[in-house]
Amino acid sequence: MQETLDARGKACPIPVVETKKVLATLNVGDSVEVAVDNFIAVQNLSKMAAQKHFQVFSEKKAENDYLVTLTVTGTSSKESAEKTVRISDSSVDKTVVVLSSDKMGEGDEKLGRILMKGFIYALTEQEQLPETILLYNNGAKLSVEGADSLADFKLLESQGVEIMTCGTCLNHYGLTEKLGVGSVTNMYVIAEKQMQATKIVKP
Repeated sequence: MQETLDARGKACPIPVVETKKVLATLNVGDSVEVAVDNFIAVQNLSKMAAQKHFQVFSEKKAENDYLVTLTVTGTSSKESAEKTVRISDSSVDKTVVVLSSDKMGEGDEKLGRILMKGFIYALTEQEQLPETILLYNNGAKLSVEGADSLADFKLLESQGVEIMTCGTCLNHYGLTEKLGVGSVTNMYVIAEKQMQATKIVKP
């Protein structure tokens, strides 16, 4: 069986996320053809295929028009099953994601906001979710009403992820009454959560 997916015009990491969803429904020997409009998406899909041990073939059809074909193999199915076992065994893991800015990285601010939105969306698609997400300083703006990633945070919260935003920061930015998800916290709890974490992720 061969599926097709049109991921043209979709920003990173959506092409990879949507492709993974299709692959999860396929059997050994099945494949999916993914249409994308930039070479970065081709590279990201190829890297994902390598990590999962899928067969991958890509070709450039025209300018800004690429076709990537991924095929499920017996090796990839075995690896997926083993990964599921590893995830179950790591249930005591306490990963804390720290967001201290509404932008990701240094440089262009508009790009930084796009990257942060993509990162938060990517969190919702992880097989193992973090235990807690801490938001402070400019990061507090990410969890208020009207924020671009509010729906993603609500989805994470519905799946058991604790969303905690610094109250001092909300007050500083005049956003105390606009918190849209999770709870208000203080610096003692922020410090405690990080001290007790088994892993801290700060993009």
